[in-house]
Amino acid sequence: QEARTIYAQGGWGENAARSAVLGMTLPWESWSWSLGSGMVRGQWDGYVGNWSSRPDHAARRNTWVLGFGPSLRWRGSEGRSPWFGELGTSLHLSSRHYQSSGDRFSTRYNFASHIGLGRNFGAQRQHELSLRLQHTSNASIKRPNPGENFVLLRYAHAF
Repeated sequence: QEARTIYAQGGWGENAARSAVLGMTLPWESWSWSLGSGMVRGQWDGYVGNWSSRPDHAARRNTWVLGFGPSLRWRGSEGRSPWFGELGTSLHLSSRHYQSSGDRFSTRYNFASHIGLGRNFGAQRQHELSLRLQHTSNASIKRPNPGENFVLLRYAHAF
């Protein structure tokens, strides 16, 4: 069973972008699916954060983001492994149109999709570290749709 967590996440993106996020995950209590030698479970992920960028090499510009969405986790050993793989998506709203380098998002609402690998540790596996790759764009709802890619490191603590 996945645990409820609070987390801090940070990372780097293309064009000197940075991301810093605080969030919380809530497991889907009664849903699981056997897949190969492991178990898939779902969780909700809600977050607030800041993206920092340098549009056209100007001063750093901060954009606040608020997001929510589902993630799926696979754990081997019938769900008992401390290692997991994860994928998910979320819808997020930003405080302004995000801009980095010469690119500017055309919408303030965007989709953030990720894939990651992580591990739990500690006496009750209450700590978690994961490395994630995230792509954010508006899914071509409106042009231009330059997108932004991030490499993110997340630390989570179960509560």
